Amino acid sequence: MAQQLVIARSPAAYAGVMAYAAGHHGEAAASAELALGHAYMLDRRYTEAENAFRQASVQGTALDDYAEYLEAQAAVSGNRPQDAFPLLTHFADRHPGSLFVPSAPLLLANAYLAAGDSGGALRVLQPLQSSPSSHQVDFRFALAKAYQTNGNTQRAADLYRGIYLGDPLSPDAANAKAQMVLMNTPLSAAERKRHADAMFNAKQYTEAEEEYRALQKNGSDLSQSDRDALDIYAAVCDLRLKKLSRREVEQLPVTGDDSAALKMYLESELARNTGDTVEHDAFVQQLMTQYPHSRWLEEALYSGGNMYLIRQDAAKAMEEYVALTERFPNSIYAPSSHWHAAWLSYRLRQYPDAARLMEEQIMQYPAGTQIPGALYWRGRLYEDVEHNFGQALNYYNTLNASYVNSYYASLARQRIMAIGQRPAVSPAPVLASVPVLGEMELTDVLPENDPHLIKARLLANAAMNEYIRPEIQLSETSNAWGAFAEAEIYQSFGEDTRALQAMKRSKIPFFSLAVKDVPMTYWQMLLPRPYWQTLENDAQASGLDPFLVAALIRQESEFNPDAVSRMNAYGLMQLLPSVGKSLAKKNGERHFSTTELLDPSVNLRLGTQELRKSIDRYDGQVEYALAAYNAGDSPVHQWMSINNYKDVAEWVESIPYSETRDYVQAILRNRNLYREVYAGH
Repeated sequence: MAQQLVIARSPAAYAGVMAYAAGHHGEAAASAELALGHAYMLDRRYTEAENAFRQASVQGTALDDYAEYLEAQAAVSGNRPQDAFPLLTHFADRHPGSLFVPSAPLLLANAYLAAGDSGGALRVLQPLQSSPSSHQVDFRFALAKAYQTNGNTQRAADLYRGIYLGDPLSPDAANAKAQMVLMNTPLSAAERKRHADAMFNAKQYTEAEEEYRALQKNGSDLSQSDRDALDIYAAVCDLRLKKLSRREVEQLPVTGDDSAALKMYLESELARNTGDTVEHDAFVQQLMTQYPHSRWLEEALYSGGNMYLIRQDAAKAMEEYVALTERFPNSIYAPSSHWHAAWLSYRLRQYPDAARLMEEQIMQYPAGTQIPGALYWRGRLYEDVEHNFGQALNYYNTLNASYVNSYYASLARQRIMAIGQRPAVSPAPVLASVPVLGEMELTDVLPENDPHLIKARLLANAAMNEYIRPEIQLSETSNAWGAFAEAEIYQSFGEDTRALQAMKRSKIPFFSLAVKDVPMTYWQMLLPRPYWQTLENDAQASGLDPFLVAALIRQESEFNPDAVSRMNAYGLMQLLPSVGKSLAKKNGERHFSTTELLDPSVNLRLGTQELRKSIDRYDGQVEYALAAYNAGDSPVHQWMSINNYKDVAEWVESIPYSETRDYVQAILRNRNLYREVYAGH
């Protein structure tokens, strides 16, 4: 009922939880009152929220810190700050170890500010300026507000400026700017430009463009060259927002600084977008000659490499990627660019270069996601080209030890079996760079008397999900059981999707840990099987491996039957309405409705039929069918048309769409894990 109240907040939902609270006592009633207060807060019914949280304190004791803190929060939000003072004063003394101990002083300070007592706010906040909380944006904003109200505008302006420039994406950044304007301590043109650049780097292109344009228009102290540069920076925002024309680029001013490099980059991108590779290459070459160290050359090289990769021009793509890694070795694009260069060398059968680059990949970017692939394909070179079977086994065994559940570890195990016993050779020095995972102590035996676990379960009863994980993490021993406890709480309510997401968030390196080294209950949370009987029956009816279907659903919807994507795909297997309608019609079902795709039984029946059709279209090759499920048939046929792949694994690694490549590998990896976890079930 509490979960339904949070979602719907309808009169019936409120009435149901109220009736539950009235019919119970103790912690059960307290949880219900907390759920009511939480819902009232979401509806901004602050007086009712206060009353509900107060009742929670009366009914139970385990969550008294939540009841008091949230009641104070409701009081401040409802413009009754005086109600918050007794709740927050000496909060830490009453509730030592509470989740809210760090934030209670800030809420108390905001209560003082709401009551017009800036001195009281300063008395609370000033002693905490060297505490960890002082680095939080909301702390600094409250302190600035207190100084401002107390007449110390210089200290306030310094704090506001730090928020606006240092935390531009925070909700308080715009408020900080507004307060500076109010105090007549405006930002300089350079500071406004710095903020706009930060928004651009965060891909907030609309906001960045607005700031560039406003600065260009109103920056009275700007030189003409500054205005010209801002015009070009605004144009690159338009490019990202897909509303920049060639004519607009041609009309941009001619400058002599790095903004000129940016203009060239814009021209190269427009040429790329129109398919004019000759013009694109000319602009990139011009950038390399005139602005060899510009960030915009770095961007142009990466964009160009990706363009040629998609166009299946391996030589040109490799040229761009190599230039990037050589000129910008510390670029955020360097690991992926270096791997593309290594892989394309392999695809062009330039095996010595491929071997060298793969070894460099392992040594220079050991924490990168490309390492399993680098280990596998370098092993293949040792095996297939150099016929050094002992060293190939060293690579495969290292891959299997460090990334045991990865897509490539599964392939490596196949190669180990194919090679068989060979004389041992000393491991190549490169392999010393491969990270070795330390032992992890994980348990599914929960400390039932742990106060934080008890509180987390009560919070779940109140549908206050956002507090479950932080509360568990307060326990000193939670590293060994916290992720499982959170997932187990969700699963106890039948929320398999949330349980799965909790395991994903845990940062437990599941794909580097052997199944035997992790409690089986963890794997069952990570690889759930809801709707299993229906799924298994439908999969078998379509001649499919049920574990393949489960792995696909895990990737598509995380087993959320109500999922609807941005592309308008529905349900567990993310079917488009047109696909669902076509399959239903073929099955003789009339009056099919799109909403039926949210019914797990319907979605599974039609989805397994669609997957079967896709596999049949590709002569039973699952990898091709999965790629088509994600990217569509046309790109897959285009990638297949090259037809010079030694095996399907080489085809998968050659998929130019990163999302599709990762999608195929993840599903195949998880299918194998499903088989291992549920072997014999």
